[in-house]
Amino acid sequence: MERPTGVVEHELELNLVLSPEHSVPVPARLSYGSHDPYAVHITFHLDTGSPVTWVFARELLVEGTFRPCGQGDVRIWPTRSGRRSVLCLALSSPAGDALLEAPLPVVAAWLERAHRLVPPGSELAALDMDGSLADLLA
Repeated sequence: MERPTGVVEHELELNLVLSPEHSVPVPARLSYGSHDPYAVHITFHLDTGSPVTWVFARELLVEGTFRPCGQGDVRIWPTRSGRRSVLCLALSSPAGDALLEAPLPVVAAWLERAHRLVPPGSELAALDMDGSLADLLA
């Protein structure tokens, strides 16, 4: 069986929430690849010069578009900010905590593209286990 190959990416602007009244824009990139079919990558382009990437389960992001989910380092939930539908991402690390808001329709559309690349439930078929094992043993 030939496995799908490809990457689905989208550049967007998130809001880093500093207080209920104040947030700052943070450019970011959503990335999903058939080579890593269970994971999504969000890369934040910060003023530090070095981008920061978080990797977590695609299913967590999908579930978070409908209801609060996640524990520990990554928690996700949908909400409204004024008249906009947003997706909240609460990220925790030893370096600190961040609350980000993403435009929910944009994330949902990107997830739909990722699902077309590797449909939910077919992730295992997308993995090249023989190739990965050969690389590991080489």
